[in-house]
Amino acid sequence: MGDYDSRDNEEIFSKVLRAGRRTYFFDVRSTKAGDYYLTITESKKFTNDDGSFHFKKHKIYLYKEDFSGFTDILEEMTTYILQEKGEEVISDRHQTNYQRPEAVEDNDGTTDEADAPNAESFTNVNFEDI
Repeated sequence: MGDYDSRDNEEIFSKVLRAGRRTYFFDVRSTKAGDYYLTITESKKFTNDDGSFHFKKHKIYLYKEDFSGFTDILEEMTTYILQEKGEEVISDRHQTNYQRPEAVEDNDGTTDEADAPNAESFTNVNFEDI
């Protein structure tokens, strides 16, 4: 095993974010020249019909010359999403134990359900297909 191989496996700096069925790994690695880069790995757990499970992993390699542009666009996109849709996680509504909030009664005594989402207003999207 060469010097680079052992250095590549060395844990320089790592963080883990667990998010439901997904786990995100942020790892600082070293190039052959001794410079650092970031890998971001998404690992998602899938359960087979027989009860066994497997993981699908997707990895992004991010080099420091791209940090500024990546950070700017990530900030812009996350800000846009939160401004447009808020922080409520809509997929929570599809959980089997989801309780729909009670309809809000207006000042005129009528119940306003026009703003309440219904099942037809949601589309299931599988991001694996993109």
